[in-house]
Amino acid sequence: MRFMHVADVHLGAAPDRGYPWAKDRGQELWESFRRCIAAANEKKVDLLLIAGDLFHRQPEVKELNEINYLFSTLERTAVVLAAGDADYLQPSSPYAEYPWNENVIGLFSPQLERVRLPDLKVEIYGMSYYRSELPEPVFDGLRAEKSEYFRILLAHGGDTDHIPLDKEELLASGFDYIALGHVHRPQVYIQGLAMYAGALEPVSSEDTGPHGYILGDVHRKRIKLSFVEMAGRQYRQEEIEVTEWDTQYSLRQKISERIRQCGTQHMYRVILAGQRHPQFRPVVEEYLKCGRVLEVADRTVPAFHLEELRRQYRDGLIGRLIESFGEDGPKDLIEEKALRYGLEALLYPEDGHGP
Repeated sequence: MRFMHVADVHLGAAPDRGYPWAKDRGQELWESFRRCIAAANEKKVDLLLIAGDLFHRQPEVKELNEINYLFSTLERTAVVLAAGDADYLQPSSPYAEYPWNENVIGLFSPQLERVRLPDLKVEIYGMSYYRSELPEPVFDGLRAEKSEYFRILLAHGGDTDHIPLDKEELLASGFDYIALGHVHRPQVYIQGLAMYAGALEPVSSEDTGPHGYILGDVHRKRIKLSFVEMAGRQYRQEEIEVTEWDTQYSLRQKISERIRQCGTQHMYRVILAGQRHPQFRPVVEEYLKCGRVLEVADRTVPAFHLEELRRQYRDGLIGRLIESFGEDGPKDLIEEKALRYGLEALLYPEDGHGP
């Protein structure tokens, strides 16, 4: 039996609102899910697990029609899904009452329930959110019934407001696999047993790194798990080293070149680090034009050569300021900042303040 574990697709979200490229991002989430369905056919997947937050909000009927059509194109795959905290089942939601295709099973109860698929010799436990927060540790004490079937828990949560998880409880639960949702970065929660698939496509700047789905191959209750990267874009953080010889144009060139190397399709948070010339201040607004740049953080400090300044201003106020920190200079970060601000104020009073 082969399964695909997907979570946190967040259809209907509009990532990067306000940025020039944002108009395409919402549709990209739909396209990612379409490609996921196509991959299920290509890889001959028997079971598709959707561990919550298929939608970013309450779905509309027209959106459910689109999803249901995609499910109808699955050639051999059964679908089991549950609602998470983002698309939780409000009383007016069309989610639970929707006439799904016969290959689709919704775990749409607020209490834990179990479905059995005899052809696949698998049974799936799970539940849906009926409000946006569930602080109760619902899965504590849960035990899978002994069975020759492969037993899966479909679970959305993992923080204090959304079904807290206890690793010891999950280890004792008796499940053969636990398909987790809610955390947007793919990760192993319990080796060989519980995994977060992560968001299928990144939906916020916090969703850094690769994204995709989990593929599981089961043979006689033994499971082989692999992460399949599929997302077309990533949120990346790149650090650019600044030197005291850099200028506005040279920094712009450095940032543009890094983006070309890493991929112009990705979204970036740029960190400027290192020591700049004391009279040079990076104009971060200029670097936002280098590509899909969300933010530029300037963490540079001025490059003061203390020995040279000590000799040059030995008998003046600047020399006395440096001497006040002792022969070895500042002892910690606080003293280092104090000296830097003092030197900037004395040497370059027109700048007004330190960075």
